[in-house]
Amino acid sequence: MDFQLIHTDSKSSARAGLITTDHGEIETPVFMPVGTVGSVKAVHINELKDDIGAEIILGNTYHLYLRPGLDIIQGAGGLHKFNSWNKPMLTDSGGFQVFSLSENRKLTEEGAKFRSHIDGSKHFFTPEKVIDIQRTIGADIIMAFDECTPGDADYAYAKESLELTERWLDRCIKRFDETECPYGHKQSLFPIVQGCVYPDLRRRAAENIAALGADGNAIGGLAVGEPTEKMYEMVELVNEILPKDKPRYLMGVGKPENMLEAIERGVDMFDCIMPTRNGRNGQIFTKQGIMNMRNEKWKDDFSPIEEDGASIVDRLYSKAYLRHLINSNEILGLQIASIHNLAFYIWLMKEARKHIIEGTFSLWKPGMVENVTRRL
Repeated sequence: MDFQLIHTDSKSSARAGLITTDHGEIETPVFMPVGTVGSVKAVHINELKDDIGAEIILGNTYHLYLRPGLDIIQGAGGLHKFNSWNKPMLTDSGGFQVFSLSENRKLTEEGAKFRSHIDGSKHFFTPEKVIDIQRTIGADIIMAFDECTPGDADYAYAKESLELTERWLDRCIKRFDETECPYGHKQSLFPIVQGCVYPDLRRRAAENIAALGADGNAIGGLAVGEPTEKMYEMVELVNEILPKDKPRYLMGVGKPENMLEAIERGVDMFDCIMPTRNGRNGQIFTKQGIMNMRNEKWKDDFSPIEEDGASIVDRLYSKAYLRHLINSNEILGLQIASIHNLAFYIWLMKEARKHIIEGTFSLWKPGMVENVTRRL
C-alpha cells in the first residue's frame, strides 16, 4: 500500500491524500461504508459504486467468521469475489464486537473467549487467529487485535488493557510477517492506538506504534462513552506523534461534525454504521441539517428530499413520499434513506478534500459544522 500526501491545510492539520492498494485508489479524507456481514445494509454494489461513489467498504471479522464462515469465503476466492466488490476493502479485527459482548466474553493473556450472539456457541480469538481470519477474508487493509476499553474506564484498567493490547500487537505483527494473502494481492496491517482518555497512555501507545513503520495507523477506543471534547483532545495528541506520511484511521466515529473536527486534527479515514442505521430509523443527514422523516411536518412536503443532494434518490423522491414509506415500514424507504445518507457522507468527505486542496478548509468548516448539527 502506498500513501501520497497531496496537500495540508495551512491553518490546521487537515490533509488531502491518496492511498493506492492492489484493488484501486482511495482519495482522503474518506468515509468507508460499513458492510458488517459482507453487505452494506439495504444497498447493492452498483449503488455503492455508481451513485454513492464509495471507494472502499468495510467487512467485520467477528460477524464474517460466524456467518457465512471462513470455508465459504475461502471457497468463493475471498470476500471481494463473494460480494462482487472489486475496489479496496478493510476489515476490523473483531475487537470492538468482543468488547460489546462484555457479559459473554473473557479476556486472558492468550486471547478472548466469547459466546456467539447467534447461537451461544463458544469461540476463542487469539491475535494469531484474528490475523489468519483476515488473511482468509482477503481485505486490503486489516487491523491488529486489540481490547477496546470503555470511555469511562479508570486509569488502572486502561493501563492494564493497553499493555495487553501492545503484547497482542507484537503477536499480530509476527503472524502477519509469517503469512501471506491466499489470493495474490497485498494486504496492509494497521496497529491501533488505545489508551482511553489518559494523555500519557495515548502518548505512549502512539510513540510505540509510530516506531513500527506500519503502512497506516488507527486510533481506537473513542466514541465509546467519553466526552466529545476528550475525543478531540486524544485525536490531536495522537496525531502529533503518528507519522505524517502514513494514513490515520479514526475507528467508528461517524457524526458529521465529529468527522469534520477530526479532519481538522489530521485524520484521513472514517467508518461508522450511523448513516445506514439512522437512515433505517428515518433520520436523514443533509447539507442544511438533520431531518426526522417520521415528523408530521413532512407529510405534504412534495419537494425533493434534497434539492442539490449527492444521490439520484434525492431528486427522484419527495420528502412526503419518503415519510410515507418509512412510516409504512416499506423496505424501499430504508433503501432510499440509506443511499441518501451514504451519498451525503461521501459528498462531505469530497467537499472537505476540495477545500483542503483549495486552501479554504478553515473558512468552510465552521459553517458546515453549524449546518450539519441543525435540526430541521
